[in-house]
Amino acid sequence: MGTVDNTFGAFLIGVVVSAMLYGVTCVQTWYYFSRYFSDPWHIKLLVGAIFLSDSIHQALITHTVYTYLVTDFDNIGNLEKIVWSLSIEVLFNGFTGFMVQSFLTMRVYQLSRKNVIATASVLSLVIAEFVVVIIYVAKAVKLTTFVQVPQIKSLSMCVNAVAAAGDILITVFLCTFLHQSRTGFHQSDTLINKLMLFSINTGLLTSVCAVMSLVSIIVWPDTFIYIAFYFCLGRLYCNSLLATLNVRKSIRRDPCDEHMSLSLHGARRPINSPIGLSQMRMPNDLSIRIDTTQGYIEDKFRSAKDLKSSHSV
Repeated sequence: MGTVDNTFGAFLIGVVVSAMLYGVTCVQTWYYFSRYFSDPWHIKLLVGAIFLSDSIHQALITHTVYTYLVTDFDNIGNLEKIVWSLSIEVLFNGFTGFMVQSFLTMRVYQLSRKNVIATASVLSLVIAEFVVVIIYVAKAVKLTTFVQVPQIKSLSMCVNAVAAAGDILITVFLCTFLHQSRTGFHQSDTLINKLMLFSINTGLLTSVCAVMSLVSIIVWPDTFIYIAFYFCLGRLYCNSLLATLNVRKSIRRDPCDEHMSLSLHGARRPINSPIGLSQMRMPNDLSIRIDTTQGYIEDKFRSAKDLKSSHSV
């Protein structure tokens, strides 16, 4: 093991940062249930399950750091033993990630117009990560001291690698299919650009955290720095999902998007209706309703204004 600073010190820092992110989770969860009470029951159930899993994980890692730094403060021998909560917390972190990534996989499926290859490639990574997590926990609970931890080092690396790969692939697919959904109208394309940027930002946070945990376990294998990053991974997954759900009304209130609305109800685009009220199918029944008639008129007005300005010059 390394020094106290890069082992139990890293534990403490990871729990503190995770607790701060958990505070954000609580606020976002409250905001969701107070603003989106008309959402489908399965979305509410998903948010509730993720919040419960996130809360249990926070309680487990708090128990871990309290045991090492308070209960066993004057017992050096016990500091070498693995507290049960340190092994179990991985399961709840993995469960949170599994639910969030499954939600995003459904978004890929619906946005790609039920593309089986794209959906299967993402789903395989999501399932593989959760299976590895279960195997890791099954082996970790049998360990008694930190001297035995290198036995499951490869599994820990695999969990972080697959998590990062899944997040990156989901982000790439979402951005690709959103880009293909462009209509040519200024307002609808602006909204799609915002959704693409939002997908990149949310996917980037979880990917970077997983990569940092992977890099830490490779570069500093005798420390617990990688555990500090992993403590925060589940919190980032939870907040990324909540931010995705809570951002809908913020986009709708944007003055530039006054003819657009977001909802969690299914919508279909009428065939042979290039001008008029159209609705684009969005992931997880997340639809964008765009008044393309108004967008067409405003785009034409903008083009005419630009042309007049160029002639006057």
